[in-house]
Amino acid sequence: MPTHQGSLRLFRYAGITVFLHWSWFLVAVYEINARRGGYSSVSWNVAEYLALFLIVMLHEFGHALACRQVGGTANLIVLWPFGGVAYVNPPPRPGATLWSLAAGPLVNVALFPVIFAVRMVGNSAAQSVPDAREFMNQVLFINGVLLVFNMLPIYPLDGGQILRSLLWFVVGRARSLWVATIVGFVGIPLFLLFAWWQQSPWLGILGVFLLLNCWGGLQQARELSRIAKLPRREGFACPRCKTAPPLGAYWKCAHCGQSFDMFATGAICPRCSAQFNATGCLDCGGARPIAEWTGSNLVAANL
Repeated sequence: MPTHQGSLRLFRYAGITVFLHWSWFLVAVYEINARRGGYSSVSWNVAEYLALFLIVMLHEFGHALACRQVGGTANLIVLWPFGGVAYVNPPPRPGATLWSLAAGPLVNVALFPVIFAVRMVGNSAAQSVPDAREFMNQVLFINGVLLVFNMLPIYPLDGGQILRSLLWFVVGRARSLWVATIVGFVGIPLFLLFAWWQQSPWLGILGVFLLLNCWGGLQQARELSRIAKLPRREGFACPRCKTAPPLGAYWKCAHCGQSFDMFATGAICPRCSAQFNATGCLDCGGARPIAEWTGSNLVAANL
């Protein structure tokens, strides 16, 4: 997945910083030149690509703002040639995760009447500027394609992750991810066949990207299953997901590399005596002070 390293910082809105990956410019030049014959002026091709950029950005803001609405964290959006990535971390609950994921495609749904209304209002102007009508048709088409593509039940697309969230209600966190990735492995060969039929190297590259991410999701599902089976320490619970921590040396000191049990040592490394202000949850990834893992202070918990 892209990161903001080496990317151009565009702006910050509502605490969310938007970056543009450097490779976006290369693909933009390629795509604009590839569609030069569609309009009488290349400036319309540029406007069409910028409209794609705007739609993708609004889609990602839908994810980020919905995640914040349910109490999650979302501070970063990176836009790149494969679309956009909103780095969201919703609370580890199926409902919260489902809303954070569904909000992106819902933005595309909400854009349809807006684009259609602009297209209807601009019909009179389009008589004298034929390119304007073609431009609005293309923007409407782009929004539709992005919606359909994102809703494909292939992990990690929105459709695949929404499927995982729905299954989470029934079969649990780890198994739902496992099922979603298996469905993705079935869908990806079909997607690659479509790319071959269309003779599209771009779709082929995208299919490989989906395959790698689907494989990563399967590995994550296996790790979640392994963690879920670990014996748990009584008397402690993650403030975020309410799950008891595993019993054993599953935390590693960032200073000396020693593995140890945070809760047996009071968040102090037994080798170098480094003290940790926050303890990470192996189930949800959240990090809070160890005192917050109990209903009282740390001293009372150790007695």
